[in-house]
Amino acid sequence: MIVKAKGKKKQTKQEIIKATITLFHMYGYNGTSVRDIATEANVNVALVSYYFGSKKALLEYLMEFFYTGYIDVIEQAMIEKMNVMSKPAFLYELAERLIRYQQSQFHLSLFVHREVTLDSTLVRELMTTYLMKEKYLMEGLFEEGMMNNEIRNIPLDLLVLQYRDMIVTPFLQPLYLRKVHVLEPSQTPFVERYSPMIKSWIEQISQPKMARNISI
Repeated sequence: MIVKAKGKKKQTKQEIIKATITLFHMYGYNGTSVRDIATEANVNVALVSYYFGSKKALLEYLMEFFYTGYIDVIEQAMIEKMNVMSKPAFLYELAERLIRYQQSQFHLSLFVHREVTLDSTLVRELMTTYLMKEKYLMEGLFEEGMMNNEIRNIPLDLLVLQYRDMIVTPFLQPLYLRKVHVLEPSQTPFVERYSPMIKSWIEQISQPKMARNISI
């Protein structure tokens, strides 16, 4: 009975999280109430407060969950591949992994990237932790590539901005991609259509001898 109770609690918590992601994505944080979340999750309002405390706490949980997973993708890729691939090839591998991660958390990705464009205490905290760490890790990759004569000598901040923009834009402007370019960033074939553009960019910032070693 204890095992069943624990399982039910976990399921209830997951239903609340799922409902929150759906509603935050559709109506935004300000357009969603705790009662809305409870109704969508088919649970009592008190349970939302029991598991998370408040709507603000739910927002913090989801934002931190997304960025923790995002940084984990970078660090795991570095452990698995960085020492066995050239930096240009690794940058391509990493971009693809990060895009697939965002696809796996599609509605949450859209909401988080949209929320980060708004100035708030939470967003500032996220920037000083997760986003600064992302910048630090990416700068390190480009810097090492330059030191090894694999990547052209280009200002680091510009490289990171352009590289990150290619990774994040599909989930920051999905409607633009759908309506203007007829691309659906939530689906697997999107990566196959989109990745050649990333490959082309990496080839342009790579030393000529390295550009040929990037494979799709």
